[in-house]
Amino acid sequence: MSVSQILKTQIGQFPTGTTFNYDELDINAKDYVAAAKTMERLIKVGVIKRLSNGIFYKPRMTVFGELKPSEEELIKPYIFEKKKRIAYITGTALYNQMGLTTQVPKTIKIASSRKRFSYSNEILNIKSTLSYVAVSDENYKFLEILDAIKDFNKIQDLSMENGIQILKNILYNLNEKDLKTLVACSLFYPPKARAFLGALLEIIGSDVGLDTLKKSLNPLSYYYIRIEQKFLPSKENWHIK
Repeated sequence: MSVSQILKTQIGQFPTGTTFNYDELDINAKDYVAAAKTMERLIKVGVIKRLSNGIFYKPRMTVFGELKPSEEELIKPYIFEKKKRIAYITGTALYNQMGLTTQVPKTIKIASSRKRFSYSNEILNIKSTLSYVAVSDENYKFLEILDAIKDFNKIQDLSMENGIQILKNILYNLNEKDLKTLVACSLFYPPKARAFLGALLEIIGSDVGLDTLKKSLNPLSYYYIRIEQKFLPSKENWHIK
């Protein structure tokens, strides 16, 4: 079977509205030139469309015209590489999903340990930021929590009382293994985030990782986080002002 036939068969199996790149196609390195030519022909006849360099999608046609891929599909190529997670959504889009803000961002921020990039079209704006830890399917949920803790004072329209309650509920629902992983990841975050995490763990009655967090902090340092004592009763134990 020719490279052209192989690609047409594979792409034919993708649902409409799906984004994909060369990593998701079964192509040998020696066939890349032939594959690129085939992709150009498929673009010309409208079978696929180019989203950005090396990223394509299958258009979905309706009686009202073409439907663009969903936001989730548009972001997918930047989140996964060879079907492995290398990044996650962070910033305002994440904090909106968590219920910490009602703000809807114009630009989606993506955290990755890979090189920085930005992308923009008429549908979507994406900007990357460096993650503190190499991202995987096993740890990205913990990195999301730590980002929210780190950025707590920067989240727009945040209700302090509601925000603390949301973070407490998230931590309360983690098992001991998850909490240990969360604390291990936090050691790569700024000291203020580690102090805040320690205070949150203390008020939910968990002692998992508290000694580790304490030892990671300078006992002479203070951390300035705008949180009232009534919402974070343990703040003084962690030198939070």
